[in-house]
Amino acid sequence: MDYLAYYKLSEHPFSNVVDSRFYFNNPQHSEALLRLKYAIDTSKGLAVVIGNIGAGKTTLARKMLEELDEESYEAALLVIMHSSVNSEWLFKKLAIQVGVKNIADNKIELLGEIYRRLLEIRKEGRRAVVLMDEVQMLNSREIMEEFRGLLNMETSEGKLVNFIFFGLPELDQILSLDEPLKQRIAIKVKLTAYSEENTSAYIKHRMEVAGCETNIFTPAAIRLIYKYSKGYPRLINTICDNALLEGFLFKEATIDEGTIKTVAVDLGLDA
Repeated sequence: MDYLAYYKLSEHPFSNVVDSRFYFNNPQHSEALLRLKYAIDTSKGLAVVIGNIGAGKTTLARKMLEELDEESYEAALLVIMHSSVNSEWLFKKLAIQVGVKNIADNKIELLGEIYRRLLEIRKEGRRAVVLMDEVQMLNSREIMEEFRGLLNMETSEGKLVNFIFFGLPELDQILSLDEPLKQRIAIKVKLTAYSEENTSAYIKHRMEVAGCETNIFTPAAIRLIYKYSKGYPRLINTICDNALLEGFLFKEATIDEGTIKTVAVDLGLDA
């Protein structure tokens, strides 16, 4: 038996695995989605989302991808996993993402294939969108210059491909490696931490999705969760998950401030 049965939950409410069913439509994310959608629908070319670790960038990226239906968009999400990326890797990945069937080894030929595919997508009445997460990993002037070149592909209706970059605050400096690219940013969104009110609503939302019918977290507990997490969703999840486990182990009907203090000490957050 784990805390699911004890608290009568159907599933774990605070997993840090991105799950659209638990998406919390707070005002900040709602506005960000509207701004990003505007950038895409008007073929602006480049939009940027910046936020600290755990601010919800990946969650927002996946939600954005879900909202881009196949009839209107050729959309894909690319997560940068390491920093040793060169322009050849970038072009091949981009070609795959937009649906190029024959991937050439020659860089010039590959660019031609990408251009022809982007024209096909536009003629179909759709828009090509590539969302890229963890873009701060691409710490290369060469890569930034290549993005600028790709954004030169356009028609009278606007850019043939739309990029949305998601990254940590240092992404600003990475984009500065190519000033002309930085000047092409049409929309810039900065994700901030939740307020205490939004933290409370976020916890309640995730508990309800998981089948909770009572208020297990006391108001005092939520105030401390906000204090220790500073309003960052990933930390809220970690604290709440540990608190539910702690409450189960000690057979607590509710999660109070004492339980949160214990969890904060265990996680090294009490400093």
